[in-house]
Amino acid sequence: MGRFRNSTGLDLLFHTAKQGMTNSMTTTDGKATTPTFSQQAHGTAYSTKRDGLNFNNCDSEPVQTPGCVQAHGALLVLRLADLCIVQASDNVQAVLGLSVEAMLNGPVGAVIGVDGEQQLRDLLIGQSLDRNPVYLLSLPAGRNKMGMAGMVDVTVHAIDGVAILECESTGHTGAVSADYYAMVKKTVARLQTAHSLLAFCTLAAEEIRDITGMHRVVVYKFHQDGHGEIFAESRRTDLAPWLGMHFPAEDFPKPARDMFSKIWLRPIPDISGALAEMVPLVNPDTNRPLDMTYCFLRGVSIMYTEYLQNMAVSGSATLAIRRNDQLWGLIACHHYDEPKHLPYQVRAACEFLAQVVSLQHNAAEDREHLAYRLKLESTHQQLLTVAAREGGVAVLAAGVPADGMPSLLDGIEAGGAALFHDGQWCRVGQTPDVTELTDLGEWLNDVQLAPNKEPLYATDCLVRDYPAAARFANVASGLLAVPVSRGGRDLMLWFRPETIQTVNWAGNPHDKAMVAGPNGPRLTPRVSFALFVESVRERSLPWTLVEREAAAKLRQQLVELVVDIAEQRSTLHAELANSHAELDAFNYVTSHDLKEPLRGIQQYASQLTEDAALLDNQDRNKLDRMVQLTARMDSLLESLMYFARIGKAGLTLDTVHLSEIVAEAVEMVRRPEDRHLELILPRPLPIVRCNRGWCREIFAHLISNALRYTAADPQRIEVGTIVPGELHARPGCPRASLQHTIYYVADNGIGIHAAYFSHIFKLFKRLHGRDEYGGGTGTGLTVVRKLVERHDGKIWLDSQLGCGTTFYFTLPKGDARE
Repeated sequence: MGRFRNSTGLDLLFHTAKQGMTNSMTTTDGKATTPTFSQQAHGTAYSTKRDGLNFNNCDSEPVQTPGCVQAHGALLVLRLADLCIVQASDNVQAVLGLSVEAMLNGPVGAVIGVDGEQQLRDLLIGQSLDRNPVYLLSLPAGRNKMGMAGMVDVTVHAIDGVAILECESTGHTGAVSADYYAMVKKTVARLQTAHSLLAFCTLAAEEIRDITGMHRVVVYKFHQDGHGEIFAESRRTDLAPWLGMHFPAEDFPKPARDMFSKIWLRPIPDISGALAEMVPLVNPDTNRPLDMTYCFLRGVSIMYTEYLQNMAVSGSATLAIRRNDQLWGLIACHHYDEPKHLPYQVRAACEFLAQVVSLQHNAAEDREHLAYRLKLESTHQQLLTVAAREGGVAVLAAGVPADGMPSLLDGIEAGGAALFHDGQWCRVGQTPDVTELTDLGEWLNDVQLAPNKEPLYATDCLVRDYPAAARFANVASGLLAVPVSRGGRDLMLWFRPETIQTVNWAGNPHDKAMVAGPNGPRLTPRVSFALFVESVRERSLPWTLVEREAAAKLRQQLVELVVDIAEQRSTLHAELANSHAELDAFNYVTSHDLKEPLRGIQQYASQLTEDAALLDNQDRNKLDRMVQLTARMDSLLESLMYFARIGKAGLTLDTVHLSEIVAEAVEMVRRPEDRHLELILPRPLPIVRCNRGWCREIFAHLISNALRYTAADPQRIEVGTIVPGELHARPGCPRASLQHTIYYVADNGIGIHAAYFSHIFKLFKRLHGRDEYGGGTGTGLTVVRKLVERHDGKIWLDSQLGCGTTFYFTLPKGDARE
């Protein structure tokens, strides 16, 4: 099972490097110590230059506080209160011509002059310098003792109560050699013409290489799992191409990512350059190490420099590409054969372009996927229209939507989709089975989409996070998931099948070479960067940003729709409950009041019948008919009153054996002519929580109907259950009951035409003549439905003329206990 794996690597391109480590330090007596982050934060002296490191992993190096700077420049730390120097790098004599001893505790004006100090004060007052390096001035070339002709550029920023001055020798003489404003303006104009993200990134690489003069510039894109890929490049013609090369996630560890989420540019002009240590190592006022996050001169990790040296790189610069404050990728610049110093003006132009690229590359991708985005928006709008019209979201996963409306698969490109709503899974296309979906849904709700997590999960390698997905990787190696309820567990999922991929790595990503260091074994970067090809399984095509944004937007709109529907239903429910209460009261009062005059009519008719000898045959028949009609009307009124009482009575639940209930119901309705009745129980009936009398009446009515409308001999009635999750093949019933036990009563009677399925539950509705099949008032099934609904259940049927009928119902408040 191949997957993208981590190893050392990408620091060939980026940043200070292979952090992690056991940060061993050597004391003055030669003994090794191991400072913790806590110790470093509280002032333990630590310097990348001086102290040996043991590299065991890459997530713990204090890259923000290396205690040293690149020696082509000098760094001064000023107390903001009086602008006196409290720390300085130990190379200030070579860069600025003054010793550390002469500078410490002295005014900054002694270094940058009285006019320079006033400029600094004005800048501190007039501009926000907190974590914002800006150009201050350039010192004359005569003060530069580094042996490099040119001036010393001075930049300044503030952090944690100090001002930091960075004094860099970049080799420029003060004359402007290029119109950087015109170059940047031209670059921005070219970027706006790109019609795809690849073209945009390629243009960015070309333009930045043109401005910097670097030999190679690549755009490095982070994938969702953290590994990276060379997405675009511009290079000197004699250099080998890197386009399409992949690098493990460990090549750019978390501290480096965190750094580039705060800064735009990281220059390292001389990979082999020396480091200069801070004196003292900690701020004497706070006893804390200096935070160099925003320093251009920040010291470099040995792993980073070794890696670049193995690639024959002499100088580098790295720019951040961000999207919505998240690190999307990097622009890495490499120079060969000699160091490459970038003057402040060049760096400022590159920083500006990095921000422009970050702002515009999203628009470039939008232009590339405009047609797809419009299709998604149109399809999802149609889905929302259907959901609003049907009063729910379950229709979204319908395989054959009504009226030709689209399904979830007509929007986001996927192999299958599933929706979990109201306790059931709806599926379309190729998906895992219901059991696998249920387990996956529980994992998503409990782990990936928990309340404290983002309301979207997307991966092109599900098995990496959810190992059980290996069973269905052929249909669901990729997953895009969003919740569709607030605080609930409803889910909407899209699946992509496995796509076997070939990945080109820059060297073997599984190599983790160790060498002996001064304080024990440590990691060392690999030397070979030859093409290493790996076949990767259990991965799908990745989900694009357009698809993730479309899913998130659809989710938000569905949540709002569900809330609106719930509010509407709540209002309607309250109104219906009030109407039902009023109707029940009206029915009861009306029925009760009608029975009194009816009894009088029936009494007088009976008395006249007793005097039948005084009447002729015609009058006698009329009286008999009157007695029959009053008896029928009395029966109808009694049924109406009983129906009203059910609506008003409170529901009380008892624990009963269903087999006893069925036996009692059979005894209630069995007739003498039903001698050949076969009552079939496929398995023992469970114990349930229900209203004992009402449940008995439900079975009594259903069994009575089965007996009444069955002409077959023998009469066969089957009473059974379908438990949650059980697979079965009964017609007219879901293949698996997912939430509640389903009860059923099946007969071998005359059957019911499908056109009348919804009519038979209506009050006083009969499908046959008044006196056919034993007569009746037509209220039995209406009462059954009412009793089932009082248990929060549902009732439905399946039937075929001449073959019998099966009634199904649920009793959620009284589900089976065993």
